[in-house]
Amino acid sequence: MSEVKITISLDGSLKVEGGAKLQDHEGNEIPTREGIPFFLCRCGASKNKPFCDGSHKRVEFDGS
Repeated sequence: MSEVKITISLDGSLKVEGGAKLQDHEGNEIPTREGIPFFLCRCGASKNKPFCDGSHKRVEFDGS
């Protein structure tokens, strides 16, 4: 498994790279595409939680 890297966008999502496993609150794995980065919502407005759908732009999320 490669090193996991998480990049925080200033007013947007969390970019997750490197083969991290994503689990829900019950420990069930949430599928992601192997080898492809995924983006997690920080603003709370995504209709595709826990993934980002770009809603942070609409709600003018301030991540600072």
